[in-house]
Amino acid sequence: MQIRGVDLDAETRCALYGAPRDIVAIRFGCCEAYYACFKCHEELASHPAEPWPTDRRNERAVYCGVCENEMTATAYISAVACPNCESPFNPGCQNHYPLYFEWADAPSRDR
Repeated sequence: MQIRGVDLDAETRCALYGAPRDIVAIRFGCCEAYYACFKCHEELASHPAEPWPTDRRNERAVYCGVCENEMTATAYISAVACPNCESPFNPGCQNHYPLYFEWADAPSRDR
């Protein structure tokens, strides 16, 4: 799996967002590519970012950098941790849902 990002570590943390729970990469609708964060897409892609489309939210679009599990956007948004390895996700990522997912009101995770 190719994950794009600025100075990625082994669990997909980038130099821009490198907190311990920043372990996911998101697939963008514009290019079908996984990026560690929206800022990595801004820096590395040659086109504007487009979030993952609503009509494709049940396709795999989120990657866990700890166990390499791919999950759907729907599964990711409803989880507090990876459903495969139980590594916790960064709760702050929900603030960026509109940048990653084409949903007017993406449900927030209670953590």
